Amino acid sequence: MEEALVRAVLFGTPILLASLGALLSERGGVVNLGVEGMMALSALGAFAVALEVGPVWGIPAGVGVGSFMGLFLGLFAVVLRANQFVAGLALAALGLGASGLLGKRYEGVPLPQPLPEGGLALVALALALGLHLLLSRTRFGLYLRSVGENPKAADLFGVSVEGVRYLALALGGGIIGLAGAYLSLAYRPSWTDGMTSGLGWVAIALVILAGWHPLRAVLGAYFFGLLFFLQFRLQGSVPIPSEAFAAMPYLLVILVLALSGRARAPKALGQPFDRGR
Repeated sequence: MEEALVRAVLFGTPILLASLGALLSERGGVVNLGVEGMMALSALGAFAVALEVGPVWGIPAGVGVGSFMGLFLGLFAVVLRANQFVAGLALAALGLGASGLLGKRYEGVPLPQPLPEGGLALVALALALGLHLLLSRTRFGLYLRSVGENPKAADLFGVSVEGVRYLALALGGGIIGLAGAYLSLAYRPSWTDGMTSGLGWVAIALVILAGWHPLRAVLGAYFFGLLFFLQFRLQGSVPIPSEAFAAMPYLLVILVLALSGRARAPKALGQPFDRGR
């Protein structure tokens, strides 16, 4: 039982980090469907820097890659006011494709000095609490929630809607980048194409399940972490095809999304802001 709880926390950590990053941008009204690609490219960037410079430097590298991709998404979603769903899906495809192409030279190369999983798991918990306080107790949190609910009213009160959304995408992208760095520097200290294994999509679903609340995302992430642990532990011990176990977390995601249709999203989520209208 103790082992299952520990592994649930450790495996749930990248899901938690990715969901916190997506949650931050979505509270500002920008849908981020590029989480999977952002995690993959950040994991590669963190691993490459860790091999050349040292494992500790891999963390800022992963965060930096994630922030850059968040800003890149902002170029289309905020500046060009493109369809946010299409832009996010394109970013996911770009990140997965680029990481697979650029990471071929690192396939099968182990990281000599992995980072401790437990330390980064504590960082993820601290970020969840910090994000909750940021959203509920700070002026920036008030601006972010206002922009996500009614950007026209926020603009009338002098709040830069574009600036707030850009900052949220950069910060959220950095947290997503930390999730990728955790995978390649701690959980699986190596680089493998497809190592995100759909965790980014699970994180997107978790944001909805948690009702866009950081602290609820903690329990949801650990629950999904427990499911992934059971998926690997029970394979071979019960007469059920391995494919069924592999699909179990994703089937639950579909079920969760179907049952959470009444979850209250930010009112301006997915809507480009046009000051002229």
